[in-house]
Amino acid sequence: MAEPAIDRATFEALQETTGADFVVELADTFLAEAPAMLAELRRGLETGNAEAFRRAAHSLKSNCNTLGALPMGVIARDLELGGLDKARASATPLAELESEYARVASALKALRDA
Repeated sequence: MAEPAIDRATFEALQETTGADFVVELADTFLAEAPAMLAELRRGLETGNAEAFRRAAHSLKSNCNTLGALPMGVIARDLELGGLDKARASATPLAELESEYARVASALKALRDA
């Protein structure tokens, strides 16, 4: 069985620390901004802009980990640390991250609307 897209313990701890309403705002912001971060990551890869690639991967990693999207955070961390060379060595360097984002978006929407 696949690991959940959102670690409930992390998500619930965030709610307890910051309040449920604020977590809804964080989730909404992530859902609005993550597609642009993914696009920036892709642009960095396509143009060879290592700094833009690293920054986008870092931002995704941090946001994912905050919300409890731990599997996506691991993928983003690996892209951040591996850089362009490692990403270019993969046949589909961003496909796994984009696929995981779809899972995370669905799970966050469900948690937000619960």
